[in-house]
Amino acid sequence: MGERTVLGFDFGKKYIGVAVGQEITGNASPLGSVKANDGIPHWDNLEKYLKEWQPDYLVVGLPLNMDGSEQQLTLDAKKFGNRLAGRFGKQVEFQDERLTTADAKERLFAQGGYRNLKKDNIDAQSAKLIIESYFEHLYD
Repeated sequence: MGERTVLGFDFGKKYIGVAVGQEITGNASPLGSVKANDGIPHWDNLEKYLKEWQPDYLVVGLPLNMDGSEQQLTLDAKKFGNRLAGRFGKQVEFQDERLTTADAKERLFAQGGYRNLKKDNIDAQSAKLIIESYFEHLYD
């Protein structure tokens, strides 16, 4: 605990954002995104991130409704997390991701204007924010 590497995922039906974080710093960096077909990722592309970063565990964002209730996308994200655990033998944690996409867009726009608001950037930035919010709750 405290020095582990984590890969984080912003689950989506068409794209899944990926980021890497370090517990010791509490920070994360966006890596990119993986295409998905109806929420099923291109596993080979996803596996490349796991091989490169050798994470100790994984964090998947949970898209909850604003009142905290679950929706179909929440269940799909949980299924994705369970598939990750089964396929790669890694512990999977889930993190509330409400408003991360809006926050990601705001930060990216501030850094580089409209040209920075590419789908790949937004998904990866959202994954970064999911990891960082997970770390914040870890140390509360």
